[in-house]
Amino acid sequence: MPEPSEVFISVDVETAGPHPGSHALLAIGACLALEPERTFYVELQPDREAAVPEALAISGLSLGGLAEHGVPPAEAMAQFKVWTLDQTPPGGRPVFVAFNAPFDWMFVAEYFHRYLGRNPFGHSALDLKAFYMGLTGAPWSETALHHVAARYGRRQELAHHALSDAQDQAALFRAMLAEARQRGWSWLPS
Repeated sequence: MPEPSEVFISVDVETAGPHPGSHALLAIGACLALEPERTFYVELQPDREAAVPEALAISGLSLGGLAEHGVPPAEAMAQFKVWTLDQTPPGGRPVFVAFNAPFDWMFVAEYFHRYLGRNPFGHSALDLKAFYMGLTGAPWSETALHHVAARYGRRQELAHHALSDAQDQAALFRAMLAEARQRGWSWLPS
């Protein structure tokens, strides 16, 4: 029986702070890593009030503005689930891809479980920093965005807009895949 096809989905989030136990998920941006024009974006109403001012300054989002104009979290996560599953063929598997996936993953997984009871990604996440280490042999200290982006001639700073950042991550992933193909790796998606 053939393995289910994998659909690599680049995901980025903006948050009110460093962890989902105390801080709200404020925005989710996603695109297909191999077709970055196929996108998803939503801004969420905050479900808690704690915020780190620097986190809000980076994203330019405000708790008050999102409380008024954001999508309720349960609805936002339902929309993201539907979009994710719509991008995944029958029998396929969505794979969450992010640059420093542990951060983005913990918010998305927590919100899926809290509001929908299930994460459509399951436990499938690919961290681009770890992939880069494996591909290049670089030590962890050289996996910061400026190192990785410089290798592939990409922008070295993020816009801190979840969709734009997801698309930038997808471009890095495609560049890494191209390098892996040149090295003869055989598992790669086309």
